[in-house]
Amino acid sequence: MPRSLLSTAAILALAAGLGACASQRLEGPTRGRLPPGPQAALEPVVPAMPSGPVTSEPLAPPPGASAVPADLPPVGANVAVAPSTPVIAPDPAPVAPPPPPVVASGRSSVVGTWNAKDATGASCKVSLSSAPALDLYKASASGCPNKDLSKVTAWDYRDGEVYLYQPGGTVAARLRQGGGALDGALSKSGASLAMVR
Repeated sequence: MPRSLLSTAAILALAAGLGACASQRLEGPTRGRLPPGPQAALEPVVPAMPSGPVTSEPLAPPPGASAVPADLPPVGANVAVAPSTPVIAPDPAPVAPPPPPVVASGRSSVVGTWNAKDATGASCKVSLSSAPALDLYKASASGCPNKDLSKVTAWDYRDGEVYLYQPGGTVAARLRQGGGALDGALSKSGASLAMVR
C-alpha cells in the first residue's frame, strides 16, 4: 500500500476510535452496544469529568435590558436576609364617584304600576304588564275618573312611545318616555296626561 494511503487509513481508524470513546464517555455506560459477556465486564465505566476548571460569572443582559444593580447579590449566593421592615402603603387615590344612573328605555323599562295624572289633576293607577295580549301587552287601570283612561286594557311600546289601548284597539293615550316619567296626551280630548312611578 502506498504510504499516503496508509497514513490516511490510520488517521481514519484513529478518528473512529476516538469518536467511539468520546460517545461512550458522554453517553455513560454502554447500552446494548456490546453483547453482554466478558468483554463488557472488562471495560471500566468511568463517569464523565470536566476537562478544565469551571468558572461562573453573571451573564450580560439581553439587548435592550438594563444590567442588574451592583448592590444585589448574584443569583444563588448565600445571603443573610435582614428582618423585613413593614412597608406603609401610600394613601389610595381618590375614587371617582359612580356615573349617574342611566335611565333605562324600551318596553321592559315601562313595565309596572304608574300613577297617572290628567289635565284636571285627577289621578289613578295604571298597570302595564309584560304578559302578552295578542300582539299587545296587558294593561289595567283602577280608580280613574277619566272614562277613556279607565277603559285601558292593553298597551304597546313603539318608536319610543307608549300606546294605551281600549278594547277593540282604540288608542286611549300616547306617551313619550322622558327620564323616569311618561308624558303625553289622551287621544280623544288631547288633554295632557303624565305618568310617574
